[in-house]
Amino acid sequence: MSTGFHVVVLGSLVPDLLQTLEPVQGPSGPALKNELMLPAVLDPWAAHALFEAAHVAAATPGSKVWLVSLGPKAKLQQLMMSIAQKVPFELVAVDGSASGFTDPVDVAEALAGAIEKIPSLDRSRLLLFGGCASASRDAGVTVQLVGERLGITDQFLAADELTVSAEGVLTVLERVEGGRYLVSEVAGPPCAIAWATGNLPEPPNNPQVGMMNMRTIMPALQKAPAIQFASQGTVFQSVELPKQERRTRIVRDVPLDEMAREIADWIKG
Repeated sequence: MSTGFHVVVLGSLVPDLLQTLEPVQGPSGPALKNELMLPAVLDPWAAHALFEAAHVAAATPGSKVWLVSLGPKAKLQQLMMSIAQKVPFELVAVDGSASGFTDPVDVAEALAGAIEKIPSLDRSRLLLFGGCASASRDAGVTVQLVGERLGITDQFLAADELTVSAEGVLTVLERVEGGRYLVSEVAGPPCAIAWATGNLPEPPNNPQVGMMNMRTIMPALQKAPAIQFASQGTVFQSVELPKQERRTRIVRDVPLDEMAREIADWIKG
């Protein structure tokens, strides 16, 4: 395939998965306590999508990768410092809330609007990549909603593998029930693929790739448009951590049936 693909990856930051997250009720709705102070990482599912996109672009001459990220500008800059050396991409940034409490419809509208404004994007060559889930916005519908807004009807969810033939035919392995794969073939783009795990390891850091990416990352962050999500829609009455409760009682010579009945009564209660 001589023209290559234009691969757009949807991926943003999430709080470091090793951090303890405490929800609070803020003035504009639910939020995380000290959210802006929490260390951030690239969403794990989005990372799979980004690595797969880089692999497709490297194997297909003439391809290009964009990373479209929605999040606070300052936090996005910190995130880019850690992932810029991984794979070549051009950043498209949107300055807005990365909270898991945002409505996926509003998020999809902002992401689709940013994609439509990419000047050199050829929609006939577009592959839309993203995660099938998210460590913060785990609605599981963001890629589909963005694809619908862009008019992409060929969509594949929870994909683990993508191969491209010499003629440009895409073969997608998509997870289905029963631990099986649905194998689908698409004549070519545009199509949307939401990645589960993929099968590629995390690339090693490459300083040359980082220097090349930083030439576009900083200007993209400086001109990132600000998005303020409306408060209408989903209403959270309260947010709190699950309560941990432990009750221990040591007994002897209790029949198994009685123990099972007591445990079942405790669960029902």
